[in-house]
Amino acid sequence: MNNNWKKNIILFLTTQTISLLGSSLVQYAIMWYITLETQSGTAMTISIICGFLPTLFLSPFGGVWADRYDRKKLIAISDSFIAISTLILAILFLRGYDSIWLLYLTSSIRALGSAIQTPAINALIPQIVPEDKLTKVNASNGSIQSLVMLISPMLSGALLTMTTIEVIFFIDVITAAIAVSILVFFLHVPVHEKALKKQENSYFGDMKEGLEYIKNHKFLKEYFVFCAFFFILAAPVSFLTPLQVTRNFGNDVWRLTAIEITFSVGMMLGGGIMAAWGGFKNRVYTMAFSTLIMALCTIALGIVPSFWVYISLFGLFGMVMPMFNTPSTVLIQEKVEEEFLGRVFSVLSMITSVMMPLGMLVFGPMADYVAIEKMLIVTGILIFIEGLIMRGSKVLIKAGEEKELTTDN
Repeated sequence: MNNNWKKNIILFLTTQTISLLGSSLVQYAIMWYITLETQSGTAMTISIICGFLPTLFLSPFGGVWADRYDRKKLIAISDSFIAISTLILAILFLRGYDSIWLLYLTSSIRALGSAIQTPAINALIPQIVPEDKLTKVNASNGSIQSLVMLISPMLSGALLTMTTIEVIFFIDVITAAIAVSILVFFLHVPVHEKALKKQENSYFGDMKEGLEYIKNHKFLKEYFVFCAFFFILAAPVSFLTPLQVTRNFGNDVWRLTAIEITFSVGMMLGGGIMAAWGGFKNRVYTMAFSTLIMALCTIALGIVPSFWVYISLFGLFGMVMPMFNTPSTVLIQEKVEEEFLGRVFSVLSMITSVMMPLGMLVFGPMADYVAIEKMLIVTGILIFIEGLIMRGSKVLIKAGEEKELTTDN
């Protein structure tokens, strides 16, 4: 491990923070533009599918590339690709081509870039950071991201009020250029071992090898099944709540902004708690606790009549999310050999990418006929049951106790 790991991780997290700021501004601008213009659950579903489904198709290759090639270069290339797509969208909007379908198309293109970027980022962090510092670094990174997500909706909402959506697109291009420049010229990370070797397998051979690895790894296999069900059930609380607010409390931009701000404050606090506390000795207990609280919040969001209580629940929801995300990420980083990290994280991205849209294919159109409140109550109850199952899983509990790298056959 490089002795300058602190300098390297600070530089790396700085690039990701700058890039995330621009991307978040665009994400909120597109989501709110579609929400306020259409007020349609179907339109929201199309937008979400366009933002996730392309990741399903490219993630397998993204994971293989993250294990085969220089991860730093992959991150820089994908970030540049996303920025170029946003630049083209900005130019088209300025020329009067402001159709909703262009937002759908750009979301799809940006998702392709993310499919390459995400597994490379998650695989690069343990390459830089000592294993005993992974929890603190991942939790701190979560808090930084939450701070950006706190600033982003306020800034995006202010910009949408004062200027046009094209300005936000251009900001994303500028932040990406700054992030890529720092990454390329200032961050020095040795290429990981597998990338230096001659690649004997084909892309599909590496992909198959990664899937076999997951299949034979008891913790990964059971955890990924848990995630598949969780992401389907979390679709309404993740994507339909802005529509619920618009219908029940008013279509003011500040209300949508308030939800995101409160949620981000909660995540920032939760990340700080995890960085200082580290969670229960068994990481799976922390993950199960977080799941149960998120379930209760989801149920409550379908019941409370007051907007202020509503956004408070989002704050609590955000606060417990790092208690799931941080230990789960660290468990994967600890238990998976470096040469498989990219492929494992790409499969996790695939699960997220396919299960969320599958959930929205059902819940999105349903939101035009069934009260969103009813969907939140039902899915919340099911998530609570899933949390209890996780708490009782012998395989997951055992994985949470172990520290060494293992492939459980």
